[in-house]
Order: sequence, then structure tokens, then C-alpha cells
Amino acid sequence: MAFSDAWKELDCSICLNIYTNPVTLKCGHNFCQVCIKGVLDTQGRSGVYRCPECRDEYRERPELGRNTTLRNIVESVQSTEPEKNQQQVCTYCIHSPVPAVKSCLLCEASLCDDHLRVHSKSSQHVLSDLTTPQKNRKCSIHEKILEYYCTEDSACLCGSCRLHGDHQEHQVEALEKAFEKRKENLTNALQQLVKKREEMEESIKSLQKYKIKVQDNADGVTKKVIAIFRTMMRQLDIMERGILNKISRQAEKVSFPASDLIQDLERKKDELSRKIHHIEEICNLTDPLNVLQESDKVDLCDNEDRDEEDKIRRDQVLHDGGELDMVGISRLLYAELSAIIKWVYGGIYIPEPTDISLNADTAHNYLYISDDKKTAHMMNRNLNRPNTPERFQVYQVESSSSYDHNLCRRIPEYKDVISPQVMSSQSFSSGRHYWDVDVGGSTHWRVGMCYPSMERTGEASEVGNNEKSWCLERTRDTFLLKQNMHAFYIVENLPIHRVRVRLDYKAGRLSFFKLDIPILHIYTFTDIFTEPLHAVVYVGEGCIKIGGG
Repeated sequence: MAFSDAWKELDCSICLNIYTNPVTLKCGHNFCQVCIKGVLDTQGRSGVYRCPECRDEYRERPELGRNTTLRNIVESVQSTEPEKNQQQVCTYCIHSPVPAVKSCLLCEASLCDDHLRVHSKSSQHVLSDLTTPQKNRKCSIHEKILEYYCTEDSACLCGSCRLHGDHQEHQVEALEKAFEKRKENLTNALQQLVKKREEMEESIKSLQKYKIKVQDNADGVTKKVIAIFRTMMRQLDIMERGILNKISRQAEKVSFPASDLIQDLERKKDELSRKIHHIEEICNLTDPLNVLQESDKVDLCDNEDRDEEDKIRRDQVLHDGGELDMVGISRLLYAELSAIIKWVYGGIYIPEPTDISLNADTAHNYLYISDDKKTAHMMNRNLNRPNTPERFQVYQVESSSSYDHNLCRRIPEYKDVISPQVMSSQSFSSGRHYWDVDVGGSTHWRVGMCYPSMERTGEASEVGNNEKSWCLERTRDTFLLKQNMHAFYIVENLPIHRVRVRLDYKAGRLSFFKLDIPILHIYTFTDIFTEPLHAVVYVGEGCIKIGGG
């Protein structure tokens, strides 16, 4: 067998090229692994699988067996393949090779410029670029030019496939028409993808700028915090020395009576020691005359009054207990630390708090508003201000019912419910803001924000009981976070006296902080704000003050 014939035997009947990873069907025919998988994927939509060579049918997708022998033969033949001319030449230029520019699928010939001009322009003579293998332009089954496209199976067809093959009942278009449609779709898809890529690039740029901004802010805050810590450590060192000196001075003052008495008793003890020593020496004498003469010089009288006075002084000193003024020391320590904490806090949060004033026109008639519009005080009487639409109103709820035998039905009984709330005059629809609230004068309060469209009467008018408001609430020793009738309990027992409210409108964040020592972030609500926001307070008893220090 000639080398060219042997090479032809190794061509896949689907791609018409030499086998790549050859596999075998049950019928014994061989194909490239990729080629036969593509054919089986296309046939799978109809539920019937056929061998492209012998048309044997399989109800289930056939298994593909690897043909190792054929693969070895292909590799052996490829290793002995003569070098091919990379440039195609005109088929009709038999005297001297001339480079071809086009190929005719019908004639299966390559054409140079001269032969292309005289070649038939009939539609049957399909011209293609040299870069397109001619074998790929023909049907792998009927060896005819691919002229149609099946839109249902996404497959290119020849005339025989369209008339006699599996695609007779399918929607089929001319290849050029399908090409134009596909090219238009690809062009549109390309435009969308390019636009999407541009949008993605813009997103990446904006996110990169955001990261740089965050890093710059972090660098600035880092430098500020380092400076704060260094200054704070110097202040703590000064404070430590001052308080220790105060403790030392106080200890010296408290111990002074004891020190004075110790000094006096030490002196008297020395006198007694000398007298005892003198008497012992006299007792050791043997001459009666010397004993009598020396003993007359010794004062043997016991000064009981002086001894009693010393005992009284001793008891008084011991009775005092020697305790230092720990209350004063604690207050001094607390004051010094509070000053440092306020200084640190001010060093971090440079922006000034937003000036909030309470709008008396919205205040409930049981809520007194101070002249400076900063304090709200719960009253036990009605202030009888005009009941305008802006003002929070008393509303009724059913408390019980009684049975009327004359009417043979139950008569509901209602009770008045007071909603002691007031909104701020200011509203916020952009930017970042914060303000502080002194809640130490009440054990029943709510602090939060609401939309101006919130109801002014009924249960839904209370802050936290609707979807238009958010709040932090205290009821005796219970602390809750509320929004739209949903309550989130704070488990810890928090002795809250001052609350900071912080709003970032664009980011949709509403945060609450406990400003007592230690400062604590309580909770942050996240939402998409759709209206301007007003500060709102609820005072169940006592009073609260905006901006209290």
C-alpha cells in the first residue's frame, strides 16, 4: 500500500483529519474522541444514537472504547510523515507553482488570482479561504458541501441531510442566512459584553479608589492613635505620680498621731530603762550605807496620771483604724481617668455633634418641652396644646368587655393610651451625623429615628412599632432594639446613662452607643432609607435631654 493510501486509512470520517485520541464504537468503527462525542451530544436531543459510518442505532448513549493499537499506529505514521509544503499552490498552474488565494469546494481545487478571475461564478461553486480546511466544509456522512444550518440541533447540513437525514422535520436555514443571523447576534452580544467589561472596569477602578481612600484614612487614624497613646501614657505617668504622692501624703497625715506618740513613748521607755539599770546596780551593792544613800537618789514614785494619759492617746490612735480616704482617692482617680478618656474620645471623633432641637409642635400633650428645646419631661396632666396633624395623640385600645342582656351582646370597653413622644425639628436626607442623649433621668425611654410620614395616633404611631422607625428602648431593667414590631433583647445588664446616636444616611446605617465608662457599641440597624429622617424620643417617665453631658 502506498504511503498516501495508508495515511487516508487513518483519517477520521467526521473531521476528515488523522485520528486524535481514537475511540471505537460497538460496531467497530473508529473516530476521534472529540468528534464522536460532539456527534453523540447532537443526537442525544432526539433520543436515538447512530454510528456516522454504518448508521447502527443505539437506544442508550454507547460507551466509547479507547483504541490503543490504532493510536500507536497513528503516532508511528506521524513520525514518518514527509514534510508538507506549508503554502498551498494553485491546482491549475501545472508548469510552475503559483500561490493560491482561494479554494473552490465544488471543484476541490485551489485557485491563484488569474484562475480565480476566470473561474465559474455559479452559486454551486462555493469559494472559501485557504485557512479553512476543505474537509471541514463537507458533510462527514454524504461528502457533500455544507449548505444549510439546523437551528434545532445547531448542526451544519448538506442537501442530503436536509432531504433524507434526521433533520427533515426540523427548522433549517440557508448557511449564509444563518451566518448573518449568528454574526448579528454575536455582534450584539459582543457589544453587551464590551459594555459589561467597561462597567466592570469602572467598578474595579471605583473599588480601588475606595480601598486607597480607606487605607489613607487608616494611615491617618493610625498616626493619630499612636500620638494619642504616647500622650496618654505621659498623662497616665503624671497622673500615677500625682495620685501616689497624694496617697503618701495622706498616709503621713493619718499616721502622724501614732508617730508622735511612738516618739514620746520611746523617750519614756529610755528613761525607764536607765532607772531599771540604776536600781539593778544598787541591788548588787553589799555596803548598807551605799545602798541607802544611792536609793535615796532614785525617784520610785509611779506617775499613774501620765501613764493613763498615754493609754488614752494610744486608744484614740488605734480607734481611728488608720484607714485612708479611699472615697476621695477613688473620686480623684475617676476624675483623672474620665478627663483622659474624654480627651481620647475627642481626639478620635473630631466632628462636632449635630445640634438637635425638639419640635414642640409634634410633642404629645403629656410631654413638656423646655424653652431651649433640649429637654422632654413626662407630665401627669394634659397640657392642652392644639391637636394638630403633626402632634402625637392619645389613642384608645380595647381593655375589656361587658355583656348587655338587654341588647344580648357584649359591649367593648376602651382605655386611653398615652404616647409621650416628640420629633426633632431637623431632618436628614444625606451625610453623616451624630448627637448624644442624656437618659439618666428616666427608667422608661426610647431613643431613635423615624420618617415624617409615621402615624401620629394608634399603636403604629409609637417609635419602633412600625416599619418607618428604629429605636433603642429601656423599660426598667430591660433593654431592647425595636423596628417594625420586632424586638431584639440586649442580654447584658447595661447601666446606660448617656446614648450616642450616629446616622450614615447614604450607607443606610443607624448606630447606637453607650457613652458611659466603658464606651460600648450597642447595635447598628442597616436599611435603605427612602425619606428624610427625624430624631425621635419617647419619655415614659422622668425626663431626658438632648446633648446632655
